[in-house]
Amino acid sequence: MDERRATVLRAVVENFIESAQPVGSAAVLEMTRLDVSPATVRNDLAALESGGYLMQPHTSAGRVPTEAGYRYFVDGLGPGSLDSTGVRQVGAFFAHAQGQIEELLADTSRLLSDLTEYAAMVVAPSHDRDSIRSAQLVDLGGGRLLVVLVMSSGVVERTYVDVYSNPDLEAAAQGPAAGAASAVLAAALVGRTRTQPPLVRETGDAPTDALAAAALSALAADEPHPSELYVGGTAKITEQFEAVSSLRSVLSVLEEQLMVVTLLRSLVDRGLSVAIGSETGMKPLAECSVVVAPYEVDGRTVGSVGLLGPTRMDYSKALAAVHTVSRRLSDSLGDGDGAHMPAGLSRSAQE
Repeated sequence: MDERRATVLRAVVENFIESAQPVGSAAVLEMTRLDVSPATVRNDLAALESGGYLMQPHTSAGRVPTEAGYRYFVDGLGPGSLDSTGVRQVGAFFAHAQGQIEELLADTSRLLSDLTEYAAMVVAPSHDRDSIRSAQLVDLGGGRLLVVLVMSSGVVERTYVDVYSNPDLEAAAQGPAAGAASAVLAAALVGRTRTQPPLVRETGDAPTDALAAAALSALAADEPHPSELYVGGTAKITEQFEAVSSLRSVLSVLEEQLMVVTLLRSLVDRGLSVAIGSETGMKPLAECSVVVAPYEVDGRTVGSVGLLGPTRMDYSKALAAVHTVSRRLSDSLGDGDGAHMPAGLSRSAQE
């Protein structure tokens, strides 16, 4: 389309995002200050409607964007930037972020929602290709051991080992064999993925080897869990939709963790930052848009952050918030200072 019609389309989209009301020629002229007559703008609006970029909900009403109109608008946007308040909010959050990775990701979803007033989603690092950074065997007492694996993505996996039914193993767990078995585990697992068989080297000490074997058996039986999803600001989505049926459909999707994780991964794999309406591939989200960005650890994509809102969402702000938060989250997880390791884990085990 020519430059003037592109200007008219952008004006309609921006006005509709702000007002949620159909946009007429007078509003377009006021926004754009184009040196043309109202009749010329009306002709442009009609042409944009014929081209599938706009639609007219009522005969006497102005126009509203279609999916194609939103797509043209979004494709012309740059990465954008947060305002000074948002920049300070993100900076303060990550400057003081502490605790385990699960807590960090949950808090990040709430931060992203607070920045935009949309529902925010954070997919935890996937386990598929993570290597094991450290492994430790901890005696919890009462015939229970805990295997703690810290993955290269920062995810911490915990697997319980019950030995109370075996008096010999329970006694061994309370002696020096537990520490020796922990070393055997580390040697067998560190640097490998959960799907690769461990490289076990027996020590010749029966209690140590028995404890290590019990721990490895428990790990083999404990399949890695699917990536966790953290959702923040669900209540805010209720303010974005007038139709109760639309709201119910959106909330039902947010309750399906695997569905949302699959959607965000698919968008990242397709190289999409924004999916509008039918582009999500999910009928319940026909009136929604999703904005997503991956985050990385050590240069490898491990998860994603995203926003879910109506198709008339503020795309510029949403894109800026998602990309800023994903970048800062990558920095936070990749700084290597152990800030998000599990409490109580020794420094040597972190390293």
